[in-house]
Amino acid sequence: MATDKLRELEDQAWRGFLVTHDRIWREIEFGLAPLNVSMAEYSVMALLGEAGRKGMRMSELAHQRLMSSGGFTRLADRLERRRLIERRRSPGDGRGFEAVLTKDGRALLRKAWRQQHSDLRRLFFDRLDDEQLHSLADVWARLDPERDGRNEPARHGGCS
Repeated sequence: MATDKLRELEDQAWRGFLVTHDRIWREIEFGLAPLNVSMAEYSVMALLGEAGRKGMRMSELAHQRLMSSGGFTRLADRLERRRLIERRRSPGDGRGFEAVLTKDGRALLRKAWRQQHSDLRRLFFDRLDDEQLHSLADVWARLDPERDGRNEPARHGGCS
């Protein structure tokens, strides 16, 4: 099925997003490599860091990471083997599990946060003024499916 081509401005905006995302992702990944932390591992640890000592339900972590339960379980298994997280039965219902950062996990996360924040400032934030950052934050909010009632990511086009 043929579709209309993107307008030049649409194409520039889309390609700019893709190139910028890829460049920043690779640079942040490179910055985390000496800490032996992948981007997927870092993102889970960051969510747990934000959750604090109470941790998060495993199902909620998988949902926030947009991962299948099987893929997320394998990632959590790796983090647990490295003693960066531990899993505990959920005190609320006893059926589910919650993940929490260990002492080693919190120490590694602090190093990873410092590295990532430094890289983000160098690659992204220092290149924009506050007005541009507000505009960009507004764009991301407008594109957030959770805010407009659609709870599923788009299934067509784009990157995975």
